[in-house]
Amino acid sequence: MNIQLFIPCFVDQLYPETAFNMIKVLEKAGCTVSYNTSQTCCGQPAFNAGFWDEAKSVCTKFIKDFNGSDCIVTPSASCAGFIRNYYGKLFDNSSVHNEVKDLGKRVFEFSEFMIQILKVEDVGAVLKGKATYHDSCAGLRECRIKEEPRKLLSRVKGLKLIEMNDVETCCGFGGTFAVKFEAISIAMGEQKVENALATGADYLISTDLSCLMHLQGYINHKGYKLQTMHIADVLASGY
Repeated sequence: MNIQLFIPCFVDQLYPETAFNMIKVLEKAGCTVSYNTSQTCCGQPAFNAGFWDEAKSVCTKFIKDFNGSDCIVTPSASCAGFIRNYYGKLFDNSSVHNEVKDLGKRVFEFSEFMIQILKVEDVGAVLKGKATYHDSCAGLRECRIKEEPRKLLSRVKGLKLIEMNDVETCCGFGGTFAVKFEAISIAMGEQKVENALATGADYLISTDLSCLMHLQGYINHKGYKLQTMHIADVLASGY
């Protein structure tokens, strides 16, 4: 299957290894991956900050960058959810209205693409230890992803998955929320990390590096040994 790769701006700048690991897994699963080097941002930061006109300009570029009929796969449920659920609001009754509807049907978060489209659960990954999974708000509520990452993680050799308390509760990142409401954000992050630690897990895994970046900051500040990992990094382990 031919797919287009969308790498969110923060992944490109801060976690490029996750992008390469996602390619590694997709190619092992039989996909031919293409990457348009002119791609930039999906427009979500500007949209969430209230700058809808500016967001529309960025989104228009995204539509042009990802034209065609191939599936678009991204290591971010947050970006996938934004494209699916909010592009329609920006381009309602516009000349690209139908194009935007088609785009929303072609965009997939990595783990849901593996399970729903490729029908692949076991990629031969090996990672020894205990892990717990964090449901990101975007993954759970905007993309309705729940079982897909768990199915993939359950097939990782050597990995024991343990559910934490309040697993569906927000980690406190929320984009600019973490900046505007720092104290609340940190308290929410603390709750999430403490729940993860209570499971005895070595790894805290999610589909969204934005959540993991926030949580890893708290973990580092406290000096905990818990390690955050994106699911693509987990699935690329051991081979």
